[in-house]
Amino acid sequence: MKFHLFEKNSEAYIRKSREYLEEANLARVEHQAAAEHHAALAKMYAERIARIEAEISSVLQPSILRESAENGERFKPEAVVVYPSRGTRT
Repeated sequence: MKFHLFEKNSEAYIRKSREYLEEANLARVEHQAAAEHHAALAKMYAERIARIEAEISSVLQPSILRESAENGERFKPEAVVVYPSRGTRT
């Protein structure tokens, strides 16, 4: 959009340009707040995924170890961070 600031109604154009500037600044602040919110949600879900994977791994690990021992295989467990289940957190 091209602004014609130095024509007949320059006062009106400047006033309108200031309105556009204020509107753009408000939109920027709103989008920054939304981005922070989404970043926090992404972090929360990443932690939730890690916790659920650890819970699944802890349930499956004994049976996998038993099966690999029966087959003569050696099992090297991966390092997994175990988060407390939802019921035990305060």
